[in-house]
Amino acid sequence: MSDFNQRVIEEFRTNGGRVGGMFEGASLLLLTTTGARSGRPHTNPAVFAREGARLLVFASNAGGPRHPAWFHNLRADAHVTVELGTPEGTVERFAARAEVTEGEERDRLYAEQCDRDPAFAAHQAGTGRLIPVVALHRVELTDPARHRAVAAHLVKVHDELRAELATLREGLGTEAPTLGRQLARHCLTFCGALHAHHHNEDGVFDLLERQFPDLADSLDRMRREHRVVARTVEELEALLTSGTAPETLRAEVDRLATALEEHFVYEESQLLPALAPEPR
Repeated sequence: MSDFNQRVIEEFRTNGGRVGGMFEGASLLLLTTTGARSGRPHTNPAVFAREGARLLVFASNAGGPRHPAWFHNLRADAHVTVELGTPEGTVERFAARAEVTEGEERDRLYAEQCDRDPAFAAHQAGTGRLIPVVALHRVELTDPARHRAVAAHLVKVHDELRAELATLREGLGTEAPTLGRQLARHCLTFCGALHAHHHNEDGVFDLLERQFPDLADSLDRMRREHRVVARTVEELEALLTSGTAPETLRAEVDRLATALEEHFVYEESQLLPALAPEPR
């Protein structure tokens, strides 16, 4: 992330969505996508417009020749997180689904944005690519059927990550004195998937907290555990590139596996009864 973007993000979060400089007075949000290659969350400021219940963002990249990285990310994974300033001077954070508009709808929406802000007309005139318009749909979880779907997805992803971690541990147990390239790639792929899973969960947790106030303390614990797991993963990734001894690497993977299993079990024990209660 550029230093400029980081400063804008920090100012946005500190001042309830208000920033100065080149974005002063602009309708701005923060958009967090999952890296298409890395699996890590990436946050970018973006100018937006409202259309009914949708928020619209524009992949103009200031009229550059290529689409911005965040656009490629959401094409690979449409689950995003949005941060938006509120009239009360706070920042609201929620999960959303990104949809790339097409054809006449895209043309109409972009033309309307050009009317609101002529800079976007200059951006389109300055590039040979068609600037995409992306609609962001807030994810609502009020439907019991949606609750059950979220619960089923949670268990499915946890089971997949458990299986990936078990495969990784088996490989470490049989690996010769040095860690092979294939095993290293497998480990980094697992770490990326874990980052993406926790990023998506964090966006959903804010919605769940509003619907299930009794889960507030549990959700705070889960968020804290996400940060602990993230630090453990970063340490593991650093070890992979440091030529560390296999015994040390095995110990770190074992530590991660223990923390993850405790975390998964706790999440499931707290969320599944609320999202998919057993019929009486």
